Amino acid sequence: MSGKNSGFEVKEDQRQSWQSIAAVWAGGMICVPCLMIGGVLSGSGLSIPQIVLSILIGYGLICVYMIFIGMQACDTGLPVSVMASGALGEKGARYIISILLTVACVGWFGIQSATCGAAFASMLGSLLSIEVTNGLTAVCSIVWGAIMLATACAGFKGLKWLNYIAVPLLVLVCLYGLIAGIISNNGAQAIANYAPAESAGLIFGISMVVASFALGGVISADYCRFAKTRSDVIKSSIVGVIPAGLFMLLTGSLMSIVSGQYDISAILASLGVPILGLIALVLATWTTNVTNAYSGGLALSNLLGFDESKFKITTGIAGGIGTLLAAFGLLNAFQEFLSLMSALIPPLAGVIIAAYWISGKGKKENFTFVKGFSAQGVIAYVIGALFACITGGAFANLPGLVEAMPFLNIPFFVGPVNGIVLSLILYVILDKCIAKQGSRVEGAETV
Repeated sequence: MSGKNSGFEVKEDQRQSWQSIAAVWAGGMICVPCLMIGGVLSGSGLSIPQIVLSILIGYGLICVYMIFIGMQACDTGLPVSVMASGALGEKGARYIISILLTVACVGWFGIQSATCGAAFASMLGSLLSIEVTNGLTAVCSIVWGAIMLATACAGFKGLKWLNYIAVPLLVLVCLYGLIAGIISNNGAQAIANYAPAESAGLIFGISMVVASFALGGVISADYCRFAKTRSDVIKSSIVGVIPAGLFMLLTGSLMSIVSGQYDISAILASLGVPILGLIALVLATWTTNVTNAYSGGLALSNLLGFDESKFKITTGIAGGIGTLLAAFGLLNAFQEFLSLMSALIPPLAGVIIAAYWISGKGKKENFTFVKGFSAQGVIAYVIGALFACITGGAFANLPGLVEAMPFLNIPFFVGPVNGIVLSLILYVILDKCIAKQGSRVEGAETV
């Protein structure tokens, strides 16, 4: 892959409006996991003002690094798995980052497909009065995984039109579920009387919010590369993420306070409208899951040495593997591993931002494809990722590890953000040291 012929650059006629990109982000935010996290925030004793602050600060932090990565993607027209070669070297980006992104995106695609399949099978059982078997759940997971995969293979335009249709409908269904829950359960009084005795604290709330979209902030390059200008990246990121995220997490929190559960499909089913619940869950999963398959396909293309002309094939492979994992129920064993992957990936933002915006002064002409492995990038990323895991509790759920080595679990602020900041600082320091030796850009190619 050469600097000017990486095979991934976006052409001018492929550029999209900022509203189109914002719709993709909003579609990714409007999902069942966001409702669940909102329920966790209220269930952990956070007051409503604390919940709102956690959401605004958490998504605000994500938008900061998301915008810097997105503006670089807009400048270069490259997805994150290729763009990372400027910070980690071509081999570092290809073998380290592409593997992590492929595994994480494939795994989360499978988890979402399994969630959708199980809920769809449960709804069918309720509507048709039939027994919900493992076989039925597997078939539903395969069918919906295939439908979602077909949308992802359609590329950015497929995502754009899906979200134009789904996002407004999902908002209406969520509002209906919240209002109906309040009316039927004397919810207004429950909300007014909500005064938890103990709170997990604002830092806990911020950490939960950041964890919900930390991976999305890094893979933002895959979509922001279609933006026309840097200002469009800023507008699409802020408008697409913060309002939708605030709405969904706050809705999940209020639903949890009123009804004791966050699953909108279950709430609507309890109100006698299971069809609306089914539509809400399927669309919420669909709009989120296509981004997993799309980004996973791009990362796999880079890993295998393909250009973007093969992305439909690699997206099909990535989504197909995730769908099969969902159908055969193998994903339960991988959930903790995938959570670890999500903790390992955000510090990548630190080295990418440092390489382009500090060392490269934010100029496209200074962006280089560094051959082989970039020592400063790999070292800074590995240390930053380890620090993110230690301070973010990523090792806490690994049996026996923390007990044997307690220094691997030292909670502090927000793990992924800690990792991003440390990797950025380390990259700048190491890059200056290596540059003094005159070896930084040897063999590098500009875009």
